[in-house]
Amino acid sequence: MSQLKKVLITVPELLLEEVDQVCSDERSNRSEFVREAMRCYLQEKRKLALKEQLKRGYQEMAGINVDIADMYFELENEAFSKHEEKLAECESCGS
Repeated sequence: MSQLKKVLITVPELLLEEVDQVCSDERSNRSEFVREAMRCYLQEKRKLALKEQLKRGYQEMAGINVDIADMYFELENEAFSKHEEKLAECESCGS
């Protein structure tokens, strides 16, 4: 482990009692508990930040995707109209 630094914190008595009980059950100590709690907290914060970043990206892409879909819908309608015209021409030629 990297160099350790001492930190002084204050916590409510009932919270400390709960922590001490967990430490006793898990045969660890307060320092280990606090280090793990800090790691978990930071990991959760990174996950939430990533989720927000993905959410913004998906929202941005949704607008782009709608624009692309609209553009190709118009092109497809034009192609379909031309196809219908050619079919009509062929039907009239075959009669």
